[in-house]
Amino acid sequence: METQKNNPLHGITLEQILVDLEAFYGWKRLGEQINIRCFKDNPSLKSSLKFLRKTPWARTQVEQLYLKFLKEINK
Repeated sequence: METQKNNPLHGITLEQILVDLEAFYGWKRLGEQINIRCFKDNPSLKSSLKFLRKTPWARTQVEQLYLKFLKEINK
């Protein structure tokens, strides 16, 4: 089995990513950072998870923002 030591997202769930991003940015700013309706129109963790699990391009954008977030908090 290949190790994931160079993957900073290894072991982090999509739910944890969203919880961390929402706590840091809030839904409003998150919707400004990533232009998807689940962050702008009546946002919730449940609806966002449902959408992101079905939509690879949106999940990729969220994961990229999370990597930027990790760099910011680890400065």
